[in-house]
Amino acid sequence: MLGALAAPAVARARQAQRPPNFLFLLTDDQRWDTLGCMGNRIIQTPNVDALARQGATFTNAFVTTPICVTSRTSFFTGLYARSHGIHTFRQRFSPSQFAATYPSLLRRAGYRVGFVGKYGLDEPPEPRDQFDDWQGFLGQGRFFPKGEPGPHLTQIMTDQAREIIEAQSAGQPFCLSVSYKAPHVQDEDPRQFLADPRDDHLYKDTRMPIPKTMDSRAIERLPVEVQGSEARRRWAVRFSTPELYQRSVRNYYRMITGVDRSVGELLAALEKRGLRENTVVVFTSDNGFYLGEHGLAGKWFMHEESLRVPLVVHDPRPGAVRGARFEAMALNIDCAPTMLEMAGVAPPPSMQGRSLAPWLRGERPAWRTEFFAEHLFQHDWIPKSEGIRTARWKYARYLEIPGNFEELYDLEADRLEENNLAAAPEHRAQLERMRARREAWLRALGEWRADRPWRAPEV
Repeated sequence: MLGALAAPAVARARQAQRPPNFLFLLTDDQRWDTLGCMGNRIIQTPNVDALARQGATFTNAFVTTPICVTSRTSFFTGLYARSHGIHTFRQRFSPSQFAATYPSLLRRAGYRVGFVGKYGLDEPPEPRDQFDDWQGFLGQGRFFPKGEPGPHLTQIMTDQAREIIEAQSAGQPFCLSVSYKAPHVQDEDPRQFLADPRDDHLYKDTRMPIPKTMDSRAIERLPVEVQGSEARRRWAVRFSTPELYQRSVRNYYRMITGVDRSVGELLAALEKRGLRENTVVVFTSDNGFYLGEHGLAGKWFMHEESLRVPLVVHDPRPGAVRGARFEAMALNIDCAPTMLEMAGVAPPPSMQGRSLAPWLRGERPAWRTEFFAEHLFQHDWIPKSEGIRTARWKYARYLEIPGNFEELYDLEADRLEENNLAAAPEHRAQLERMRARREAWLRALGEWRADRPWRAPEV
């Protein structure tokens, strides 16, 4: 009798000792508030919402650089952009850089690693030899690669990922990264947001709410260089009339629901293979996305709409949290060290992200109170910028604008970032503190070396 009672406990202990599998799901241009579990009452995302109920939601998750190529590199490496140095599409990892990425480190630890979808770094050749299963592509890709009508890219990727899951050996741990193109636009297509036709019925009769800061006065508060930027040009293409706004946002939502359907299919594939109970699922995005806020479209700048992303982690193994919501400031650079620690692989000391694994175990570690954000991508119509984001304050500086135009927002009093306090005499002391924090981060990042431990600047 005692032996029978002890058997389930023994099984659970053995399961806990097995290295977990990982399914890392990365969307493209999905802002933090476009999930039901993040409070959105319109969008339909039942599968990701279920992961949140069964796992953990980080309600304050951000990227350190709001553009796909640099952010995706930060996901791979756990490094800020100034450290990994990838600022353009026409770059690739050096051999030593790739050796310190989570796929490479997991592979050396015995994992089978796979990749499906948008790689992010566009310089040929494809890194097929760095993965056991490669179904990735360079460049932006097309939502209908076989023409219309034809299968949507999200479904094509889902089928590719399902085949990889079905081929996994039960005796070898795996890490499969699925890097969606959705809900990114098809830039050269006048329709922009190309959803799967199966989803055309969704949100058809829904009136999408118009953001308060799409008021014409919002863009006038920003520098002239931002008013004439690529983000403003794209606003005109996507959001400049009421009809265009409604069509664009409906299709943006449809594409996210299409990704959610993909998530459900992949979870079902894991369940069918008996892998679900030992597979950690991470769902997040490479950057946020303006839906007309501040009179802008796209990303690139330091507003919340651009920097903030969803982050849901479900660890099905015994001892992991269930239905937890954490306000801790999580970053894209945290994902690599998190998966490495959970796999029992020591992250390189030079990694600048921090493992979220303690939170997933129900612990409450001492945690960061600020992070550095930067956008150094070279573009004639996108001014470079950088800043500091704390729990309460946001400081941003445009680096290529005469006078280095500054922004200072009190996020407690001004959640929508409407009132720039940088020139307010009563906030001069806070402005100076944020300037000093920026300088401290620049010094620390300038001293970073791949061969020695990282030290974030002391607060």
